[in-house]
Amino acid sequence: MGTFYSGAAGNAVQGVNINDSRRQFNFGERVAELAPQQSPFFVYLSKVAKKVTDDPVFKFLEQRHQWQRRNFENVDAVTSADPDGGITALAVDCGYDAYGNIAAGSQPQFILPGQIIAMEAIDDSDSSVITVHFKVSTVDLDTDDTEANLVVVVVACSGSATASDWPAAITIAADKRGQVIGSAWAEGTLSPVGWEDKMYDREGYCQIFKTACNLFSGTSQATRYRGVSNEFQRVWQEKLMEHKMDIEQAMLFGVGSASNEQSTSAPLRYSWGILPYTEANGKVYNFTYASSGYDAFLDAMEDFFAPESGNSGNKLVLASRKILTYLNKLGTGSFLNNSVGSSQYSLDVANVPGKFGHNVTVVNTLYGNLHFVAEPLFRGHWEDYACAIDMKNVAYRPLAGNGINRDTFIETNIQDNDADGRKDQIITEAGLEISVPETHAVLKFS
Repeated sequence: MGTFYSGAAGNAVQGVNINDSRRQFNFGERVAELAPQQSPFFVYLSKVAKKVTDDPVFKFLEQRHQWQRRNFENVDAVTSADPDGGITALAVDCGYDAYGNIAAGSQPQFILPGQIIAMEAIDDSDSSVITVHFKVSTVDLDTDDTEANLVVVVVACSGSATASDWPAAITIAADKRGQVIGSAWAEGTLSPVGWEDKMYDREGYCQIFKTACNLFSGTSQATRYRGVSNEFQRVWQEKLMEHKMDIEQAMLFGVGSASNEQSTSAPLRYSWGILPYTEANGKVYNFTYASSGYDAFLDAMEDFFAPESGNSGNKLVLASRKILTYLNKLGTGSFLNNSVGSSQYSLDVANVPGKFGHNVTVVNTLYGNLHFVAEPLFRGHWEDYACAIDMKNVAYRPLAGNGINRDTFIETNIQDNDADGRKDQIITEAGLEISVPETHAVLKFS
C-alpha cells in the first residue's frame, strides 16, 4: 500500500481517514486480502506474480530454447540406400516453428552442416530396426520452406563405426524420428554456419475496472439503521468485495482485445483471462469422473510437464468444487478409488493448508506436483473445469507510470460540489500477462 493523492493541489495530507474530502487512496494489493477463499487466482497473482506496466497495451517476449528440442522426422521414405554411399536426398521437417511454438510440418532450421544426427532405420537384410548415425554434409533450406533437404554420410550403423559391419542396404520410412546429437569437425577446419532461435512477441491489455457507491445523502449518512447501524460503511465493504470479484472474473474468463467505445470513440481494452487463453493457445486434457484415476493423470502429465516446454515442477490448479469433491471421495468411481485400485503404489494425494488462507489438495505425480485450490467461480457450465497454471509464466500487470499508480485506488467525494451527499468509487487499471501458453493447461472432466 503505497502513495495516495489529494484532490486539492497544495493541501497538506491529513491522516488516513476514508472520510477526508476529495482523497484518492492507493489500495494496491490490499484488496486481495478480502476473503481470499472467494478469489484465489487474484490473491496468488497479487502476492507472487505482480509486475507493473507503464503502458496500457503491454508487449512482452517469449523465449523457447530450441536447443532443448532439436528433433525432427523424415518426410519422404528413403529405400534401399547403400550406407557406404550415404544419402543425397534426405528431406526432414519438425513439429515446431522458429519461435519454438508447436507447429506441425515446420522447417528445422537448426540442422547445420557438420552436425551428427541419429535416425531410426530398417536393415533390409532381416527387417530389423537399427539406429543410423549420419554426418550432415549440406543443408538446403531454399527448395521447400516447410522442410530441410539434406545430404548426409553414414558414420555408424547399429553402434558400429566399421563399414564392413554395416548392412548392404537400409530403408528409412516416412515419419521416422531423428535428432541432432552434436557435431564433429576435423582438425584445422573453419568455423561452422550459425543459427539462432527467435523470440515470440505477444501483447496484453490493461482493463479499467470501476465500482461506485450510489450517492448517499447527508441525511442517510446521519441515520442509524437496523442490522448494521452505518449503512454507508456496510455498502462500502460490499463494494470493495464486488470490485475484487470483478477483477477475479476478468482474470479467469476475459477475452483480450483493444478497440474503441462506439458511443465515445474512446480507447476500450479487455484483459485476457487464463481459461479462454489457455484453451486457445495452451494444452487441453480430457478426463472422466467414472474412470479417470492416477494413471490418467500420469499419462497427461508426461506430456504436460515436458521439460522442453519450459515447465516448472509445480502447477497451481484452480478447480471447481465438483472436481475437488471427486478428488477427495473414497467411494466407487472416485479418483482415490480408481487410483488405489490400479496404482496403489503410485498414489500420493494430500490435503495441506495453503500459504494464503486456502486449503490445498496436492496430487504428486512422477513428473511434477499439482496444487488444487477451490475456485468458487468455476460453476455453471464451468463446473467440470480445472485450470493448471505455471505461476512463473503469468503476471498481474497494473498500470503505473509517471509517478501515478493505477493499481486499485479509491476516489472519495466525487459528487457535484453542491450536492448534499457523498459518492465514492474504486478504480483499477490492470491486465493479465500470460506467456508460454503450453506451460498452462485446461483439465476438462465429463
